[in-house]
Amino acid sequence: MASLYDFDHEIDIAWCRGCGNFRILASLKNTLSELELDPDTVVLVSGIGQAAKTPQYLDVHYFNGLHGRSLPAATAIKASNRGLTVIAESGDGDTYGEGGNHFIHAIRRNPGITNIVHNNMVYALTKGQASPTTRVGFVTPVQPQGVTEEAFNPLAVAVSLNAPFVARAYAGDEEQTSEILKKAITHKGYALVDIFQPCVTYNKVNTYQWYKENTYYLGEDYDPCDRPAAFAKALETGKYPLGVIYINDDRPAFEDTLDAYMHDTRPLYERTIDLDGIKRLMDSLRT
Repeated sequence: MASLYDFDHEIDIAWCRGCGNFRILASLKNTLSELELDPDTVVLVSGIGQAAKTPQYLDVHYFNGLHGRSLPAATAIKASNRGLTVIAESGDGDTYGEGGNHFIHAIRRNPGITNIVHNNMVYALTKGQASPTTRVGFVTPVQPQGVTEEAFNPLAVAVSLNAPFVARAYAGDEEQTSEILKKAITHKGYALVDIFQPCVTYNKVNTYQWYKENTYYLGEDYDPCDRPAAFAKALETGKYPLGVIYINDDRPAFEDTLDAYMHDTRPLYERTIDLDGIKRLMDSLRT
């Protein structure tokens, strides 16, 4: 079904046939449509990788940054104009590997952005090397004897840092993923949505069937505000829980704490630049 976020001309999507990225793209389009967000107020930000191509396939504003650097750019964009819906979207390697330091400090800083991570447990753009979330024993061209390092657990890290919103989805379930994304985008502050996404070319282990057999949805009796329970859920690996893992509404968003908005609520682009004031400041710093 066509949406406001589709281009009016055909575009070439550079993903393998059957890639889970297609499902995530469809879920995100559906989410933005149901939220009735004006495309002119939506900004997608990404780094490098297959998942990081997603912003190019939606008719919205977007910024492609350096490898692992989507979150600093997304934070700056939100701080510059608090009225925008800002979504940082990249893969598990880009976000948790090259961008691991930014991931940790974005949670601490708490900008009002949604961080969507396409987690296929492999580096797909560079031909199948192990990513931070690759499970022990997985054989790759670089690790022919199998991966030996314990997989990075983004949900456990996020809960331990008291992130405002932490969730996990599965790309194969588009409707459920859309519902989770709606909750994340409308939540105040930083929101992490880690999405399990099959890579049909370079990951023959974690397939669509594997995810179906190794995940389950949290029940309605689950309380996402219970932090110890959320941390316990984040540590589960026998079967992985899907849904909203943790919610914390007690932290102010980064952009709302900035001095720039203490006496003027207008976004920065609407303000007049005081060139004389800047000159006086520069002159005062000269020695």
